[in-house]
This record gives sequence, structure tokens and C-alpha cells, in this order.
Amino acid sequence: MNASFLLRLKAFLIDYLLILVYLFVIFVGNIFLFPSLQDFFTGSLIVAQLTGFLMVTLPISLYFIVSDSKIGRQSYGKKKTGIQVVDNAGAPLSMKRITLRTVIKFAPWELSHFLVYRLVYIADGEVPILYYIIGGLIYSLIFAYILFAIFTKKKQSIYDLIAKTQVVKLEDR
Repeated sequence: MNASFLLRLKAFLIDYLLILVYLFVIFVGNIFLFPSLQDFFTGSLIVAQLTGFLMVTLPISLYFIVSDSKIGRQSYGKKKTGIQVVDNAGAPLSMKRITLRTVIKFAPWELSHFLVYRLVYIADGEVPILYYIIGGLIYSLIFAYILFAIFTKKKQSIYDLIAKTQVVKLEDR
């Protein structure tokens, strides 16, 4: 049986608590233990973007890739809610498939980082129309992800449809 949107949301919120703990550790580490890392965010726009990606997006993406693949089977939130991501045949996910799913799933998140770095860089200057378009794209993707997960027959989001995956409720729960 496919997991409901609310069950998926609950699992993600549980995982997001872990993400917030990780972000807090990174924040504290950057301020108190390694303050020189802050220099990476104040120089070149490309260096700031890459540093943010390496410190935030990549580790969090790897958490979902490893935990939801054949290796871990479920993220912590999915274990707590009794759901699992599988391919459309019901099999555990290969690294290739879960990586594709995760990259698409977090595309709006990374696009928002891209946009924020650029908005900070221009400060009080004029905001280019492209930035408004990117902002609209971010919200459109998030909205579409949610609507698809609510209204499709198998409760699949866009990233599930593209990666040919689904989130199912485990029978023993």
C-alpha cells in the first residue's frame, strides 16, 4: 500500500529535525571552532556557493541516498513512520535510482541556496528579472511536488515519477 502524503510529511519532518541538528552543529562549528571557514562565504560568489553545497547540501543528500538505498533501506524518519522508498516493482533502490530521486527532490532547495547567495551579493541593488523567475520556479516546483504526492494514484511526487520510485507503507506496522 502506498504511503499517504501526511505519513510522508511526518517522516520528512522527523528527518528534518536531524537536519536541523546537523545545521546547528555546522553553525556552532563555524562560529566557535573554525571561524576562518566564514571567509569562504564572504569572497567569491562561486566559492561561497561551493562551500555551502559541500557543507550542507551534499552531506544531507548523502544521508538520504545511503539511508534510502539498498544499504540502509529507510531514513530515520521513514523507520519511525513505517514507510520505505522502493522502485515501482517493490524492490529496494539501487544507488543510481536513489541518487536520481534525491537530486530531483532537493533541486528546489539547492536552487534556493543559489538564489540567496546572489541576492545577498547584490544587497540593495536592483534585482534582475532572472532572479524573480528562479524564485517562481522554486515555489512552483515545491507546490507541484506536494500536489503530485497528494493527488496521484500511487501518491508519487514528480521526483518519484521521474525516478520510477514509490513510497510504501510497510505491512508489519
